[in-house]
Amino acid sequence: MRAFGRRIVRSDRLRRILCAVIALYIRFVYATGRWTVEGGEAARRHHRERRPFILAFWHGRLLMMPMAWPRQVAIHMLISGHRDGRIIADAVGHFGIASIAGSSSRGGLAALRAMVKTLKDGICVGITPDGPRGPAMQASPGIVAAARLAQVPIIPLAYATRRRRIMATWDRFHLAFPFTAGIHLWGEPINVPEDADEVESERYRQAVEDALNALGREADRRMGHGDDEDLPLPLAGPSTDAQEGRGEGSAPQSPEVPERTDAALTLPSPASGRGFNEAERARVGGGKP
Repeated sequence: MRAFGRRIVRSDRLRRILCAVIALYIRFVYATGRWTVEGGEAARRHHRERRPFILAFWHGRLLMMPMAWPRQVAIHMLISGHRDGRIIADAVGHFGIASIAGSSSRGGLAALRAMVKTLKDGICVGITPDGPRGPAMQASPGIVAAARLAQVPIIPLAYATRRRRIMATWDRFHLAFPFTAGIHLWGEPINVPEDADEVESERYRQAVEDALNALGREADRRMGHGDDEDLPLPLAGPSTDAQEGRGEGSAPQSPEVPERTDAALTLPSPASGRGFNEAERARVGGGKP
């Protein structure tokens, strides 16, 4: 399976076909479903006033997120140059979503700098704060670093559908099915002070994580699912069906963790000093560290 995946990524033609199919599936699911949107007033207000913000959502709920974003509003997604990241970048490109290139193996500072610049240019940025390394549904400090340096709010978003399959992947990927009900739930903006220290930054990181998990649970509840279906998978465990996924009502599995996708970067934390020093923080933020 991995060999086939590598073949797709290495072939521009096969990758374009796969990404077009993914985009068509997303549109088909949305067009045949009954979708509602709740809590999007803050995001709409920022759109009207042309003020950028960071859109935050979990990696496992990435599939239907393009349909929650207005096509006329520019947004860039933070996506790595890994082969899986290239597929994601090409797929979301069908919805007018640009990407910010970066590599978690070559330092998060460059990606953070590019993201802050994009935000200061007035363009929104989308981040999956648990990607690409996980653990699932646990926010990394990078999203708080970006919000602090760019002085923009973080607005969380979650979606759920009544009919779906939760895949046996590290992020518990939610595969929405056609001909079903769905909901996009927006949360309230989270504003990180420019002078937030390490303790405060951790508090805001936890606030982002708690907000995303609460939105996910509520979206699932609205669609008739229980809380236990949204727990992260174990980090290890024997399984011969790690790539198969499971439908609703099946017994939980403990699959071996497959290779992660790189839809976002785990960025360093300016408050803690992990990843870069004071001078680098000043270069990124254009202000006091």
